[in-house]
Amino acid sequence: MFFIRSASSRDLQTVSELLRTTWHATYDSLYGVDKVEQLTRAWHSVKALQARLDAKGSEFLVADNGKAIGGMGYAGMSKEKPKTALLHQLYVRPDFQRQGIGKDIFAELETCFPDAETMVLQVEPGNVAAIRFYQGLGFNEIGRTENCGDGQSGIPALVLEKTLDF
Repeated sequence: MFFIRSASSRDLQTVSELLRTTWHATYDSLYGVDKVEQLTRAWHSVKALQARLDAKGSEFLVADNGKAIGGMGYAGMSKEKPKTALLHQLYVRPDFQRQGIGKDIFAELETCFPDAETMVLQVEPGNVAAIRFYQGLGFNEIGRTENCGDGQSGIPALVLEKTLDF
């Protein structure tokens, strides 16, 4: 059984490896191995994860069963849109998927932002499993972007939104 807890600096190497494994399993067929490796080095390094862990107004969670970290989630309040939380990352290791870990991480993240009225995320249009997962959680498509994540990534994404009910 996995328990959801706040991440700490000691988790970051394991989370980085989890993200690398998950990204290759999910995105190699969409972007190619080299592009996935490039993005993983930039976005999922221990240094990049430490910056997220240290960010004010954010939550960085892991799913831990005492032997392994099976998933992670990271969200924070938007600086541009009032009363909006941004779900930046929610990943579950491929060997632990479809066990409710993603739903449990999301359920915890959803409660971490009591001032938020909506939560927004970006998802790769070709990642059908993730889109279905988020739709099952109550997200709806509200737009698209050609630059997922920070800067000019050149990676298209659907923008999904969910109204948060407290």
